Parts: sequence; structure tokens; C-alpha cells
Amino acid sequence: MSLFGRALGGRALADGDRLEVAGTAVTLKVNRRARRVSLRLDRTRREIVATAPSPRRLPEAAAFARERAGWIAERMAELPDATPVYPGLTLQVFGEPVRLEAGTGRAKWLPAVDGEPARITAMGEGEGYSRAVILMLKKRAKAVLGERTDVYAAMLGVAAPTVTVADAKGRWGSCRPGVRGGAASIRYSWRLALAPFEVADYVAAHECAHLLELNHGPRFWAHVRALVGEPKAHRAWLRSEGARLHAFGR
Repeated sequence: MSLFGRALGGRALADGDRLEVAGTAVTLKVNRRARRVSLRLDRTRREIVATAPSPRRLPEAAAFARERAGWIAERMAELPDATPVYPGLTLQVFGEPVRLEAGTGRAKWLPAVDGEPARITAMGEGEGYSRAVILMLKKRAKAVLGERTDVYAAMLGVAAPTVTVADAKGRWGSCRPGVRGGAASIRYSWRLALAPFEVADYVAAHECAHLLELNHGPRFWAHVRALVGEPKAHRAWLRSEGARLHAFGR
């Protein structure tokens, strides 16, 4: 067995194993459709993915990652800095300003009034304050995206799915069809609350289109365009700004 094959506790490397190179997490992946060992930056997860065509070549992928430590450091340096959460910060929530304030008791969402922006008040400091603010953002995300999901489900002539939000790292949304007559379900990343309304609205339309087409074929995209028009600009925004959304509260 090679040196890299013995790198994790004396056992062979496996799909999903994680290493550290240049202070960065590197996840090993097997993709049998790949033709060669490769590295890529996962901007959402803020990590490097080292891909091998087969489990046998995972040691080669690990070695390649170590050889490219300089490249990895450069790619990580290009990511946006983590965004701390503190009283006085003004966020854009679905495209509208929301000011964070210190408060007492449980965290609250206070709507905009008399020309003043909406506010989130929460007590605590540091991670405790951040968790309280994020809880309010999750509730706001579920309310807005749930409403848009109901609208698009009705437009498509399908039953409204159940809606949940989570801190998904790989997808902005996911759709699961109903089983044995049960309701379908859609899960969104709560971080869509930090995107412009039009972008988050496109994701809702995208996931609702999956209620009719569980693929990304021509009929699927026809449904999306019927709901929100051409989606290219929204998709481009998520590609370019998604890492910034995921840096919030880190």
C-alpha cells in the first residue's frame, strides 16, 4: 500500500475522506465518469474537491492535491471573507434593507414603518447573537418562499408541496415528489433570503417546475420560463454571488 493509501489511520483512502492541504479541507471523491484525477474549488462549501476515476486512484488524487498546495491557497484567497453578524449591520433581505439591532428577550422581526427599514432585534453577542439573527432569517425565508411556492404550484395546476428551509451547502433548493399519495416536499436554502427577491423567486419557480418534470429537459425549462421568464440572469447571479451568501455568519 502506498504512503497516501495509509494516510488515514492505516486504512486505504475511500470516497468522502477528508484531508487538509494548505490549511484547507480537501474532500476526496470518486467519479467513474471522470477520465483523470482533478481538483476543483467548491465555492459553496469553501473546500477543495479532489476527484479520481476510481477508488484505486484516490491516493493519486490525494498526492495531486498536496502537490498543488500553492494553487489551493490561491483559490481559497479568492473567496469572499466571512461576514460577521453584529448590531448595526444592515442586510439586504429579499432585496430590502433590514437593520440588525441589540434587543432584549427573544429575537424579533419588526416590519418597516414610517420610512424606516425593517429590523431584527436580538440579545446576546458573538455566536449567540448570530444564531438568533439567523433564526429570524430562516423564518422569513420560509414565509416568503412558502408563499411563492404556493403561487407557482397553483399556476402549474399541482397540489402545494410542504416547504422547509435548511442550511444546504450544495443546492439552493431540492424537490421530492409525493409518495403513495402523500404531499411532495421542497426544501430551500435559507440563505436565499440574502439574495434579491427576483433570484429567490426564480429558485421557487425552478423547484415547482420539478413537481411536473423531475429532470432538466426542454419541458422542464419551458415550465420555468412560463413562470418567471428567461432564467439565465438569475442563474448567473447565483453562480457569481453564491459564495458571498454562504460566507454570511461564518
